[in-house]
Amino acid sequence: MTDYRTLLDAETQAFVEHTNAFYPPDAHLLPIARSRAIYDKMCRAFSAGRPDGVTVRTDAIPADRRSIPIRTYRADAPGDAAVLYFHGGGFMLGGLDSHDDICAEICAGTGCETVSVDYRLAPEHKDTASLDDAVAAFEWLAETVRGPIVLVGESAGGMLAACLAHGVRNHRRAPAGQVLIYPSLGGDMTAGSYVTHADAPLLTARDVAFYNAVRTDGRDVSGDPRYTPLAEPDLSGVAPTAVFTAQCDPLSSDGEAYRDGILAAGGQADWHEEQGLVHGYLRARHTVGRARESFARILREIVRLAAPQRQEARVG
Repeated sequence: MTDYRTLLDAETQAFVEHTNAFYPPDAHLLPIARSRAIYDKMCRAFSAGRPDGVTVRTDAIPADRRSIPIRTYRADAPGDAAVLYFHGGGFMLGGLDSHDDICAEICAGTGCETVSVDYRLAPEHKDTASLDDAVAAFEWLAETVRGPIVLVGESAGGMLAACLAHGVRNHRRAPAGQVLIYPSLGGDMTAGSYVTHADAPLLTARDVAFYNAVRTDGRDVSGDPRYTPLAEPDLSGVAPTAVFTAQCDPLSSDGEAYRDGILAAGGQADWHEEQGLVHGYLRARHTVGRARESFARILREIVRLAAPQRQEARVG
């Protein structure tokens, strides 16, 4: 059994305890409305607010007899690149408010216009509803901005960003890159970190299986790349990728496997396993030194992935 008392420093342990304090022992049995209320309360408690120099606008974009809420963040001195951001929450939780401060800091820290997508959630909307919304948001953004687009996703949003990256790799405005933060990518749950960190703080292997089952009504979609990016048989042409995972997280091996798959297909990919951190550590970026350092690395990767095409955009 993994001893997290030796892997987590005092700051990270305090973050884990603070997070757990919001949840009752039977949290997995709660009605979805109650689960969402607890999650939103927890996110508000960790919110650092928006930094100065960022303006925010909430809108909705049309998409096939529906509208998709989005929130756009712009820096006072913006660059010409844009970030399309997908929040975490197991495809069941979260929205524009739950990750508002993170998006605002991504905008401030990179200069990129950042668009957060309030995609449809399970269990009300299952199957590919969230991916359909992601595709629609990308198509809208591709028609709206001139500069390069970097996809960024956290946890479930990381899976969504990767599925989107696969689907639009041949688009005339194909993404300049993608940054995936402790993503769920559909890896082998009988090996690697799924075993070593099956009972990790804040996210267990059982939690991963639960969220996957809710999204798909318990159907086996392990071979369908619309749900599991690691099921994609051909990763050639996928945008340059940076994956950040937490060491103490059952999902960490997914990042390694995805990097290896892209490299084997001739693409560009880096994997960063952040030592001594747990799933959801972005919420701790102001209280945990390791999380703060990782967030800085994430911002640098976003800038790096956008930069090569910025010059092309100016020249063109």
